[in-house]
This record gives sequence, C-alpha cells and structure tokens, in this order.
Amino acid sequence: MIHGGDIYSNNYKGEITDFSSNINPLGPPERLRGEMEKAYLELTAYPDIHYRELKLNIAAYLSCSSSEVVLGSGALEIISNFSLMFKRTIVFTPCFSEYIKRPAVYGREVKKFPLDSDFKINIKYIEEDLKQGDLLILGNPNNPTGLRIPEDELKGIYDIVKEKNAFLLLDEAFFEFCPEDYDSVELFKGRDNICIIRAATKFFALPGIRLGYGVTSSTFAEKYAEVESPWSINSYANAAGKCIFRESDYIEQTKQYINSEREYLQKELSKIEWIKVYKSNANFILIKLLKHDENIIFDEFIKAGIMIRKASNFEGLDRSFIRIAVKGRESNNNLIRLFKEFE
Repeated sequence: MIHGGDIYSNNYKGEITDFSSNINPLGPPERLRGEMEKAYLELTAYPDIHYRELKLNIAAYLSCSSSEVVLGSGALEIISNFSLMFKRTIVFTPCFSEYIKRPAVYGREVKKFPLDSDFKINIKYIEEDLKQGDLLILGNPNNPTGLRIPEDELKGIYDIVKEKNAFLLLDEAFFEFCPEDYDSVELFKGRDNICIIRAATKFFALPGIRLGYGVTSSTFAEKYAEVESPWSINSYANAAGKCIFRESDYIEQTKQYINSEREYLQKELSKIEWIKVYKSNANFILIKLLKHDENIIFDEFIKAGIMIRKASNFEGLDRSFIRIAVKGRESNNNLIRLFKEFE
C-alpha cells in the first residue's frame, strides 16, 4: 500500500472503516450538493482556462491576492510541477513519498536527510547542504508524523532558504486540522522564495474532486503558469470553489470536532502498553508497535472491518509503525477496542 485509502486491494468482502485515509469524517459541506448539480450543466464546455473566479474565491479564503494563487489537480499536481521546475530537491524522511518520487520521475536529483529520533527537523542539514536553486519540500504538518513545524523554527528555515536563494515548498494539506497557533500564509504573505500548498482533499472531504491550491509571490506564480497543464481543474472542482471556502460554520465545526477526537484517541490509545502513540497536530496519528508488526495488525484488523495504514513504505520507518486516521467517536471506539482485545 503506497498510499492510504486503497480499500480495493484487500480481500475483505464486508464494510470497511478506512483508518488509512485521513479524510474529514463529517463529510463534505451539505450545500456543495447543489453546486455539483449545477456544474453538471456546465460539462459540455471547457472551464475558464485562467480560473478567474476560482482564484478569487481562494484568495478571499486565504486573504491574499488572486495573482498569488496557483492551482493543481490536487496538491500532488502542484508538487509535481514544482519538482519539474528545480534541478535538485531536498527532503526530510519520513515524509510523503511523492516528495521523493515526483522529482525522480523528472530525472531530478533528490537529497534526503533523516528527521531526528523525535521526528524533528535538524536545521544544520539545511544550513550546511542547501544550495542556490534548490527546492526544499517540507510537510507542515508532516505526513506520516503529524507534527507541525514551530513558528520560530519555520521562520528560521525560511531565512536560510531566502539567504541561499533556494525555494521552500511548504505542503500544508492538513493545515486546517491543526491548532490555530499561527497561519503561514499570513506570516509569509508577499514573500519570494516560498509557496504554501493547501487542498480541498482532506479538510473538505473531497478526494474525488482533486482540487489543490497554493500561495506564492505573483512573480513566481507567472513562472508556475509556464509549466502547468491547461484545464487541469475540472468543472466539478471549479464549482466546489464557489461553495466550500464560504462554509464558516462547517469549517469551525470540523476544527473543534477533530481537535476533540484527536485528543480522545491519543489519550485512550496511550493507555495501551504494547503500542507507543506519537503526539500529532493533524487528523492522523503515528503509532509504533512494541510487539507484532504492521502485517499482523493489518490482517487481524481487516478481519474486523477496520483498515489501518502500514507505514513501512515511508522511507525511514520500518514494519513496527502504523498510521491511523481520526474518525468519528463510534469508529474511534471500535478501533480502541480492537487494540485492547488484540493485546
């Protein structure tokens, strides 16, 4: 399993609760249904190739200029386009596998450094190895560790990137699930040498829509436009942008719900002696198995209709790690019960 959410590749025939996929358990905003029905009537025409209205809606949501917005068919397409634009990419492992795979597909060099034992970034690697023209990709919060970069540390990293005339691609696909301590878009608004990626996939529970977006300087947004594919955003994703960013009640409800369930899961799972539960700022939790391995746990849990995420294919982790999503209370209790029974 290279990515979570692959419920099609297992042999379980019953209903599955997918803890491998980190999607908002509340589902999409209800008002979106009406926009999707309207969009059906637009399928016979190409979307606006410049996505003017969509960029305005995103800009209003992020409090930036529409000239600073870049788009992709999911955050992954933006990562892929950036990987094409730079000759060398720097990453810290474990991380989202596509940070490594996308540059490699384009024949670009990838330099990998390990996170510390507590999954923190060792800034000395950036200070010593980052060169002019490099692309540094960081998850914030990182996947699969769930940890967000502290504000002062992030500012320090950006200062190094700026000084060396490199570029920081900050992947914040899980940003809205995090505690509201700082907003990196606000911190780096109008700055050069940085792009901050967000997406509709996780928070708005729309993985099938494939809508990613990012904020960078207007100057770099023009360079990005030179490599992006035309019409990469389909009509349904374009229509979603008219609705989801204005759903303030839904946004606040989701933030409170995930924060409460994340704390509950971490507290209850931490009572189980044969696993180590890592602190997370996201809507997923990394777990180290102190006995058994990922294959045993996966096979036993799938028999009960629960699918967890094996984590050994994250470079830097072995088969003693798994990752679980934060779901609704009933599903979370079922997961906790399985861990206790399996002990």
